Amino acid sequence: MIRSYLPALVFVGLGALLGFIFATVNSLTGRILGRKDPARSQGDPYECGLPSEVKQNFRFGISFYLVAMLFILFDLEIVFMYPWAVVYRESLVHGKGILWSMLSFVGILTVGYVYAIMKGALDWKR
Repeated sequence: MIRSYLPALVFVGLGALLGFIFATVNSLTGRILGRKDPARSQGDPYECGLPSEVKQNFRFGISFYLVAMLFILFDLEIVFMYPWAVVYRESLVHGKGILWSMLSFVGILTVGYVYAIMKGALDWKR
């Protein structure tokens, strides 16, 4: 029984080990490089060689996050269509059920997209 789970356990163990190694190297190099640069040692944001002019209390609008979440949601849903397209021709031998299941999937996505538009989720002026 444990032999069937052994590859998964080794994979999880290697992932945890690599995560620990990367976090440790990041922490050590951050301490070493942070001492040389006065902007980093004070904890100020630093990017592209110039100090940031953005205030610390700057907040993005909720529409930015909403559009990002909708993009991720619909992008992931579209990814599910690629495996379907790969096996579509071989699956037609067993009937047209695969076609109707994908059409219903696309229909549900369309309803969700229309709902998001009707609620004004993609309107930046709000």
